[in-house]
Amino acid sequence: MESKNPREYLQVTRQDSDRVTGVNISRQQSTEANLSFYEEFAIRGIQVDHFQPGSISCSFVVPPRLTDRNGYLAVGAIANLVDKIGAMAFYEKETAMPLSVDMSISYLSTAKLDDELEINSNLLGRKGAYHGTHVVLKKKTTGEMIAEGRHSLFRKPKSKI
Repeated sequence: MESKNPREYLQVTRQDSDRVTGVNISRQQSTEANLSFYEEFAIRGIQVDHFQPGSISCSFVVPPRLTDRNGYLAVGAIANLVDKIGAMAFYEKETAMPLSVDMSISYLSTAKLDDELEINSNLLGRKGAYHGTHVVLKKKTTGEMIAEGRHSLFRKPKSKI
């Protein structure tokens, strides 16, 4: 196996540059929320299949905008999914969204463009304002585990006044 110089690997190719300049995020008007560029770009397309306090299951088809130069779901996109879906496991209406404190992710396999993924998150527990979640990403067709993450979050406690 040929070893690449890290500087060669990190250089931006013409293809990479064209891919980034070709990104087009059209601003969709929503009556329910004013979504940011981040939300439009990174989490659009997540379908919630089941939600109950402490647990959420979602489906997601890998879009081109979240793949790396080899056509696989980018590891940063996986970390983003662990972050967002992990936080949703203990979502409460009209409370502040939690802040990520720590994430540990095991990348076990890969997902390609147009693969359908199943994402499950469960609340592991909480101590005061500190919460822990467990997130698993699997291929929906085969059940093959793509990644597993543990996510620690902090949410400002509700006022008792």
